[in-house]
Amino acid sequence: MVFGLWSLDSPCHQDAGCFMSKPSRILVTGGAGYIGSHVVLALAEAGYDVLTFDNLSTGNRWAVLEGEFVQGDLSDREKFRETVLTFKPDAVMHFAASIEVGESVKFPLKYYINNTVNLLNTVDIMSQVGVGKMIFSSTAAVYGTPEKVPVTESTPLAPINPYGTSKMMSERILTDLNESESDFRYISLRYFNVAGADPGGRLGQVYKNPTHLITRALKTAKGEYDRLQIFGTDYPTPDGTGIRDYIHVTDIADAHIKALEHLLAGGTSDILNCGYGKGYSVSEVINEVRIVTGIDLAVEETARREGDAAKLVADSSLIREKLSWEPKYDNLETIVRTAWEWEKSRDS
Repeated sequence: MVFGLWSLDSPCHQDAGCFMSKPSRILVTGGAGYIGSHVVLALAEAGYDVLTFDNLSTGNRWAVLEGEFVQGDLSDREKFRETVLTFKPDAVMHFAASIEVGESVKFPLKYYINNTVNLLNTVDIMSQVGVGKMIFSSTAAVYGTPEKVPVTESTPLAPINPYGTSKMMSERILTDLNESESDFRYISLRYFNVAGADPGGRLGQVYKNPTHLITRALKTAKGEYDRLQIFGTDYPTPDGTGIRDYIHVTDIADAHIKALEHLLAGGTSDILNCGYGKGYSVSEVINEVRIVTGIDLAVEETARREGDAAKLVADSSLIREKLSWEPKYDNLETIVRTAWEWEKSRDS
């Protein structure tokens, strides 16, 4: 296998300070989705040429604000191969995946096919045509219910739902490919709970049936739902509700730019947590939503959901050290406020 066919041959690519003199070309799978669309926008603003490949099963064509767009599914190997050969990317950012924990428990095969098999399709075609760099969208769900928090990248992987397992299997594929006799390199970014919206109001989270806590709470405040369900109030946490590390989507997008710069400059493969290193409980988030919106939304306490951990908080020291990543929106009020501004704009 020969990787890096288009990206490392020019003298400029040997110098980390000049690799952007000729815009690098980045193919983004799943770039019409929530996180992917924010990253596509960030890539374009950073001077990259971008192509989004998305089947629009959960994404939105209007959310792709920059670059080229091809509608297609990664199970259609020939269409994806043709797209890669035509666009000639220097790297692939892979977001295309199913992401709902509860759904993964009910329909595990959907998650193994869409998340693991389609990742395999993606890197197989990259291998065939010589594209040797990937930024992979992973998840803290690979850790399951860790014994120690904050969670480091060396924490044992023990996913407790098919979603987490499908991502863990995908990471193993990338690791094995990297360790084989090839030039393939990757960065896997393990997201904790991504939330918020573009501070400029251009993009935000849009799902037909949102399951993310902050989005669901804001839609409840708007009156789209009569009440917000709290899944579990008997966790071993100070207020009995689950604790998560919420990270602003714009900071996530910046982490992808930093990871890409690292690979284009010849950096080695790595797996990195993406979080702030502090957590908020469900009850704390709901209280912040009430403060930001000024609306006392109704809540309903229900049983725990299968596959949910009590507490997931990142140790993000490694990504800060290796990629010089410094988040700009590390504040729950900012996360909720930007998401609320986006929700209100959807009505105008």
